[in-house]
Amino acid sequence: MRSVDTVITYLEPGSFINRRYAAPGVEVNTGTYRPYPVKISDARPTRNQFTLDSHGFVLADHRSAVKNFYDNEEVGAVYQTEVTEIVKRLTGADRVILQGWMVRNSGDLSKYQSKTVAGYAHQGGVQPPAGEAHVDFTQESAESRARELFARTFPNEKPYKRFVATSLWRTFSPPPQDWPLALCDGSSVSRDEEATNVLVIVDKIPDRDGMLAALPNEKDLPAATIFRHSPKHRWWYFSNMNRDEVILLKFYDSDHSRAWRAPHTAFHDPSFPDARVRESIEVRSIAYFL
Repeated sequence: MRSVDTVITYLEPGSFINRRYAAPGVEVNTGTYRPYPVKISDARPTRNQFTLDSHGFVLADHRSAVKNFYDNEEVGAVYQTEVTEIVKRLTGADRVILQGWMVRNSGDLSKYQSKTVAGYAHQGGVQPPAGEAHVDFTQESAESRARELFARTFPNEKPYKRFVATSLWRTFSPPPQDWPLALCDGSSVSRDEEATNVLVIVDKIPDRDGMLAALPNEKDLPAATIFRHSPKHRWWYFSNMNRDEVILLKFYDSDHSRAWRAPHTAFHDPSFPDARVRESIEVRSIAYFL
């Protein structure tokens, strides 16, 4: 089986103030992280063995009608409908609520950064690839967000029996990409290896003292799960992805009898000397089963 020897960044033991500050074109963690050598297996030759329920992620074919993923109007008008249909098809869910999108680019972001940053919302923009092993929700934040969105969107609907928080990920730059997406089999990760990383959205990244200062509303802010290293973690990626393919990955599944999350991160792939800048779009959603 083809594999890549590379590194993945993990949270170090003893890191206690874990926050992720996000501003236009830049994201900074307060925690202490370190790159660890890992072997990432290429899932491309055996793609059919990977399913949402067995591994927490799946590769699917889909040709989008979107011509320019940097055009927010076109993404809003065309891609959101496509994503809703894909998520319903791949999960079998009855209802899907989208939570916005983000384009990520591993190259120079200066031309995409807006000069006006007041009120930055951390969606619909261009950011660098994520740099550490993570899942975008904690159990508490996923459960709370799912309840809130469902009650607001479907106030007269009967209660849901199950929900799955997901991301639909598509690269739209030509293969091979320099910083593809690595996916971890969630069953290889232990609960005692995780920590909470609070997301703080700002117009401008503060200095170090400011990032570590007390946050009165910290418990009410969005939060992700980050991970400490273990040699038991099993990492995969789909090499040479093209714009007619998508990955659907789980942030959280309320049914823990199946694969219920897939830690993930960008990683540098040194195995292709002709690698190109990675350009990708990810769309978050919550799928509900009634």
